[in-house]
Amino acid sequence: MSKKILVISTSLREHSNSQALAEAFAKGAESAGHEAELISLRGKQISFCRGCFACLKRGRCVIEDDAPAIVEKMHGAQVLAFATPIYYYEMSGQMKTLLDRANSLFDGDYAFTQVYLLAAAAEDEEQTPRRAISGLEGWVECFPRAALAGTVFAGGITDQGDIQGHPALKRAYDMGAGIK
Repeated sequence: MSKKILVISTSLREHSNSQALAEAFAKGAESAGHEAELISLRGKQISFCRGCFACLKRGRCVIEDDAPAIVEKMHGAQVLAFATPIYYYEMSGQMKTLLDRANSLFDGDYAFTQVYLLAAAAEDEEQTPRRAISGLEGWVECFPRAALAGTVFAGGITDQGDIQGHPALKRAYDMGAGIK
């Protein structure tokens, strides 16, 4: 059965390594017959959450920027994948800001049950993405029907294009292709 998949690239750098992971994941998902949409946060205006909780009453954030439209797409997707560069051993600030702005999903009838993390970093140690994974796990725990379904980490890459030929690209593609 075909699923609706939303892949969100959170890097603000054009042609970033984490964007390449997002593209590979989306292509893998499409190869398996799924509908995959890729959104980049590059060029998007996403303000910080004000903590007013109006979104829980209205079902939508009161801040008028690009976040509500993205959150609405998150609401309707059956699978979410976030691609992030690792900054100081954590997810990018723009990814965290988007997760905070997705607070309206908390009480809603969201569709997603599977969440994935795709991460790229200059550091190549196995524990490098640990805090980013933990941060996303904390967000996912707020959604009882959802689970962190998988992660891909590409370490040892810094400059644009460094990821070409990296085995993480194939892992991202295969992970997308393996969605059930």
